[in-house]
Amino acid sequence: MQQAPPNGDLADDSLTWAALQAQAARTAAAEPLLGGFLHAAVLSRPSLAEALGALLAERLADPLFGTERLARLIAEAMAAEPAIEAAALADLRAIGARDPAAACGLLTPFLYYKGYHALLAHRVAHWLWQQGRAPLAYFLQARVARTLAIDIHPAARFGHGVFIDHGTGVVVGETAVVGNDVSILQGVTLGGTGKEAGDRHPKVRDGVLLGAGAKLLGNIVIGRGAKVGAGSVVLRDVPPCATVAGVPARVVGWCSEAVPALAMNHALPVEEGARRA
Repeated sequence: MQQAPPNGDLADDSLTWAALQAQAARTAAAEPLLGGFLHAAVLSRPSLAEALGALLAERLADPLFGTERLARLIAEAMAAEPAIEAAALADLRAIGARDPAAACGLLTPFLYYKGYHALLAHRVAHWLWQQGRAPLAYFLQARVARTLAIDIHPAARFGHGVFIDHGTGVVVGETAVVGNDVSILQGVTLGGTGKEAGDRHPKVRDGVLLGAGAKLLGNIVIGRGAKVGAGSVVLRDVPPCATVAGVPARVVGWCSEAVPALAMNHALPVEEGARRA
């Protein structure tokens, strides 16, 4: 079962949807060429769930599968598992809190951010996987990989408040687990180390920040509140609150922020030799 955010995170769902619709109305008035699109995507929709389903279906539909059929499938999943919508809302708010490009409101990430769309599609695929409907789950995975360049196995597990920034090239393996309030940059891999079977992919705890291009390989644990520098190759467990970097990665310092994923500070500690220079 999907994990829902705490109830306190859901108290103003209607306000969030009302704010999105209000922003869409203002945008349509300012840019009439977008009026038809915004009406179809946001203004004509009664709820966040329906709008998300229609938007995702339009983006992922296969010519032989059809947009309407895919929209019905997504609606079925979201109706059967309310935690999908709850997590999608938490993920959207995470973008607003962590991405300076979304400072003007949540409409732009809602409509266009492929990391957000890929994660929602994965949540639907994961529900299908849990229902024993693997062929449909794999279909969704393949469509996301083809259209959004993000490849997440349907069995992988994600918490809420996850931010996949940019997203291109993100790969997440079958037995990977991603906790709550995690931020993942483009090109990150949560992969295995070869042809081993069973539990073979990383476990990323709450509040972790994974820099662009980081490769985490094997059944390792990235401790709560850790930070992985861009381009690093992580082959061993990372202690909580540690900052690791390099190939292979090693501990280069300890995080100054309580939750690196929320701070989105990708800077690494200055080496002692560099300070003296």
